[in-house]
Amino acid sequence: MMAPQDTTKIVGRIRLWYGLLVLVIAVFGVRLFYMQVIRYGHYKNAALSDQLKQYQIPAMRGSISAHDGDRTVPIVLNQQLYTLYADPVYVKNKTKSAAKIASAIGGNPNTYTSLMSTKNTRYVILAKKLNEAQSKSLLALKLPGIGTQAQNYRIYPQGQLAAQVLGFVDNDGNGEYGVEQALNKQLAGRPGEVKAVTDVNGIPLAASKGNVERSAKDGSDITTTLNLSMQAQMEKILASEYQKTKSQELSAIIMDPTNGAIKAMANYPTYDPNNYQDVSSPKLFQNASVTNAIEPGSSMKVLTTAAALDMGVIKPNTTFYDPAHWVIDGFNITDIEEDGGARTQNIASLLNLSLNTGATWELMQMGGGQINQKARDAWHDYMVNRYRLGKPTGVEQGSRNYEATGLIPPPDDDGAAINLTYAETSFGQAVQITALQMAAADSAMLNGGTYYQPRLVDSVTSSAGQTTYVKPKVLKKNVVSPKVSQEMVPLMEYVVQQHRQEGFSYLNFSPDYIVGGKTGTAQVAKPGGGYSDTQFNGTYVGFVGGDQPQYVVVVYNIKPGVAGYAGSYGGQPVFSDIAHMLIDNSFVAPKTH
Repeated sequence: MMAPQDTTKIVGRIRLWYGLLVLVIAVFGVRLFYMQVIRYGHYKNAALSDQLKQYQIPAMRGSISAHDGDRTVPIVLNQQLYTLYADPVYVKNKTKSAAKIASAIGGNPNTYTSLMSTKNTRYVILAKKLNEAQSKSLLALKLPGIGTQAQNYRIYPQGQLAAQVLGFVDNDGNGEYGVEQALNKQLAGRPGEVKAVTDVNGIPLAASKGNVERSAKDGSDITTTLNLSMQAQMEKILASEYQKTKSQELSAIIMDPTNGAIKAMANYPTYDPNNYQDVSSPKLFQNASVTNAIEPGSSMKVLTTAAALDMGVIKPNTTFYDPAHWVIDGFNITDIEEDGGARTQNIASLLNLSLNTGATWELMQMGGGQINQKARDAWHDYMVNRYRLGKPTGVEQGSRNYEATGLIPPPDDDGAAINLTYAETSFGQAVQITALQMAAADSAMLNGGTYYQPRLVDSVTSSAGQTTYVKPKVLKKNVVSPKVSQEMVPLMEYVVQQHRQEGFSYLNFSPDYIVGGKTGTAQVAKPGGGYSDTQFNGTYVGFVGGDQPQYVVVVYNIKPGVAGYAGSYGGQPVFSDIAHMLIDNSFVAPKTH
């Protein structure tokens, strides 16, 4: 029989242990309540983070096409290749996995091991541009945490054709240069997304309620305004003339003046966008017709003449006495010796003989007989507000600031021989203009006076199959009057006819077509100021048509190594080849009367 005090001790111990047990149970209960109720969301997400994998579903990039007769031909397509990736969390034996990968597709096993050992990431790329057979052989290995993902890569089946107009897509899927960059958003579409709950090997559990999917939206297909045959043949002409004229760079544009559509645009030298990574000079990626603003020289005189005609200060048959030199702000403006010296001239001979003094005289007429504020304001208005020189055209090329704006000097007296500067602008010096700006301005001058925004896009077809046709966009009306447009056609025809009679036999065209143009020879500005006496750029602006100008052609030949004037021997033969190509291939409708 136990003593009362012993019984009391035992009961006390039981109560102590019972209390401790209740306390422990209470602590676990509170902890479970905290974890399962209060912190439920946090721990659920933490658990899912080891089981939840996120995949991106790539969108199909839109194709790019060009016109070829009555059909369109893709000039940019996609090729499906595969990217090999790994989730380091699920790769059990990195060394063995790397060895198996190397045996399947080649490569360095140590590199694969290093990549799969990357810390703090759930996605590493082991290899790109694998073909379908390689992808299947890798998947057949059933390596935990390793898979392949289909990805579309850009291919350019026409090789170099329109390379600098099109641009390319880099390894990260971003459009670079040209149309690829300008319309990257429309072409790229929107990638889809899959969030999938996986098992311990990283394999998605199809029946899981935690799976989330957003479908990819493929990019839109773009049909350009380019004519495939025109583009290809013009590029051959440029390649040939580049060698003949020993040019530093050669650019040309064919534009439809009735709507601003660019039918062909190219530069030489060029590159193959399929192998853009092999290009050593990034300058080759640029579309010089859009990015290279130069002083165009005497090809500017057709715009000066049209402005003077539109103002009513001259007429097509106006005659004037040309003194063969003017003194402006203490400097002499002269013509070449072959022009015959001081004598009476007319507007047609002004253009044919390319008289700097004649263009200066036209500017004087804008000011009532002298170059003054009135003359400068009037000519500046035509250059900037009507011909839109010094402004970006908005053509679908490159990034936002890709296109060169050029340079037109302001008309206000700056105390630095402003009248001389403006006299020089009348014959294409002291200004900087791109070939595209010149083509758009001359198109407006010849089409009746409507400035259409230059464009490279004809239509856009969405991934749903809905096609939207791009309407011509009018940026300025009444650039010049329709009457002035009609008057400029025979004046420019006269220049071509006279040059043919003077020995340029390649300018012989059928009387069933109208062909007009104007050469430009511009001294190249020296970095320290002034102009070079040995380096020149050759330009040409012209048109080809039947009853009216159907195509405007602009040629920029940078520093050609020709004997003679750069415009006549570096720009004019390129224009002639292009004009003959357009006529010989029936791109131009002949006269109907």
